[in-house]
Amino acid sequence: MSHPASQQLSAIHAMLSVGHRNLRIERHSLLLWGIPAGLLFAISDRILTPEQIPALEQRALTWLLLLTVVLGAVGGLDWWWTRRVKEARDEAWSFIHRQVQKVWWLLMGLATLCTFGMFFFGGGYMVCALWLVVVGLGLYLHGLFSEELLEWVGATIIVLGIGSLFAQLPYETMRWIAAAVFGLGLPLLAVMLDRGRHRAVYVRLGQLLAWLLAVLALPLWLEGQAQRSVLPDEAAISLEDFQRNGNTAAGHTIVNLPAGTRVPVEIDVEGDLFVNSGDKAVLPLTLARPIELLLVDGKLTGANRFPGETWQAARQTRWITIPFVKAELSPEKGPFVSSKLIVQMRQP
Repeated sequence: MSHPASQQLSAIHAMLSVGHRNLRIERHSLLLWGIPAGLLFAISDRILTPEQIPALEQRALTWLLLLTVVLGAVGGLDWWWTRRVKEARDEAWSFIHRQVQKVWWLLMGLATLCTFGMFFFGGGYMVCALWLVVVGLGLYLHGLFSEELLEWVGATIIVLGIGSLFAQLPYETMRWIAAAVFGLGLPLLAVMLDRGRHRAVYVRLGQLLAWLLAVLALPLWLEGQAQRSVLPDEAAISLEDFQRNGNTAAGHTIVNLPAGTRVPVEIDVEGDLFVNSGDKAVLPLTLARPIELLLVDGKLTGANRFPGETWQAARQTRWITIPFVKAELSPEKGPFVSSKLIVQMRQP
């Protein structure tokens, strides 16, 4: 039988813990923020695309407007719903809660503006990692004053965002990871909340591993299966046969480009520094190894593979890297620009 003094000490420790972690993140908040964000990432390749809105400035402004409307609507609904819940429990907004909410909105605003800026200054490859890190940071910050589980999951989401960049994952894979973390992970986290109870480390690790398994395993498997199912596996025709027959063939056609094939790359330079004469510079490139391309109804789909290997969809491929661009002026050459261009079919 426990000693009364031990029971009193345990009760005091519990009250101190509640006092230190006096915030509460509502379950509906995780649902409201997670599901729309997950859906937005899932359909982002089908809405407001360059084909639908060719002008870069208009597309950037449209995305900024969409993000602002979605964040404003979700934030307003979350505030109204939380206020109703707190009134029902006869609770007030604490000072810390108000400050944490301000930090949340600051993080959301910074991520939105960074996404808008990427249209003009590049870096779109990192947009999924950016939102993962921002949301993970917000959850971790909230967890410092509310629940341990939020700290663990927030830190894990930050690691997922940064780790996907270090691993140089294809953008499509990162997009599905972001969609799964927001659309599945945040609602699942809402179910797992334990209202600030202190748990042993091995318990938290078990919860975290279960969360990761539920969030990432199924979506990534389905994404891989979907990519493999839409790409055919049939014999390729030679480039000579394709040129002889023309590009009028209906259905799927696989064309093999042998090593040594010259591929001219046209470059069109615009801006206020150089005169646009209308003539495009041509950069002659030569294939170092054979590659097979998929055409549908005579048009390239972007899917490609090395002979004997698996297909890659265009959106899974990291095509171009430019490590540096440097302008120089020398007595021998005069003004000239040197750069390095790396074209890869797949990640190293």
